[in-house]
Amino acid sequence: MAIITLTTDFGEKDHFAGAIKGAIYSELPDVKIVDISHLVSPFNIPEAAYIIQNAYSSFPQGTIHIIGIDSEINQENKHIAIKLDGHYFICANNGIMSMICSDINPEKIVEINIHDKIETSFPVLDVFVKVACHIARGGRPEVVGKLIDSIKPIKNLIPFVNEEKNQIIGNVIYIDNYGNVVTNIKRKFFEDFQKGRKFEVSARNHKFNTIFQKYSDIVNFDIPQEKRNDEGKGMVVFNASNYLEIAMYKSNTSTVGSASTLMGLEMRDTITINFIA
Repeated sequence: MAIITLTTDFGEKDHFAGAIKGAIYSELPDVKIVDISHLVSPFNIPEAAYIIQNAYSSFPQGTIHIIGIDSEINQENKHIAIKLDGHYFICANNGIMSMICSDINPEKIVEINIHDKIETSFPVLDVFVKVACHIARGGRPEVVGKLIDSIKPIKNLIPFVNEEKNQIIGNVIYIDNYGNVVTNIKRKFFEDFQKGRKFEVSARNHKFNTIFQKYSDIVNFDIPQEKRNDEGKGMVVFNASNYLEIAMYKSNTSTVGSASTLMGLEMRDTITINFIA
């Protein structure tokens, strides 16, 4: 049974996500549809890229992933189908796949060219669904497009390193449901430049000189529980996806606040790491 996933910024109020599912089931009644997320911030390409990068590999190979973010076609925003890591991705060529493609080379990239046969103002429904169902039936991507050899990159995907190699400047690329702030600095990238040196992570006027391996590492379990005051403390951690993350331990966005709200950190804000000789 084919699996098709959906990642969009359509939200849960409107009819869009339901219409897409209905169109898929109309063509393939036995398909399995899985919602990854419909709550991506509108037109937020880095956020969607982070979500799909960290979700797709949990699915079986052969899964088809429809990504409906900034998908209106124009001369600068074409549609593509990519085969990568045994999976298929159908999306706009707007940089959304460049985060995954920076780690894994695509096996095949096709620029979709069936639009002249389909009149649409809703390409995720009318074009992406057709391509996904074609692939799910065993069809080859190049039947619905022409092979190309590159995709559009996301700006600021790779952190900046100064000439002296003693400073990394990264950016916030994602803020999760807990208000934790994810940067574009990956563990390997950090370790390649750290080379055992001490460091200081700066986020606005907040500074940290320790990176924890998991959230509870900030807790001193030798202190009786009733005497601890760890909840709400700021910390830096390499998260489960190996991205540098600034967090508040057991924060609650509706009461005490979060790393994002309390530190004033927003998407694309700068995070700096200075290495100390």
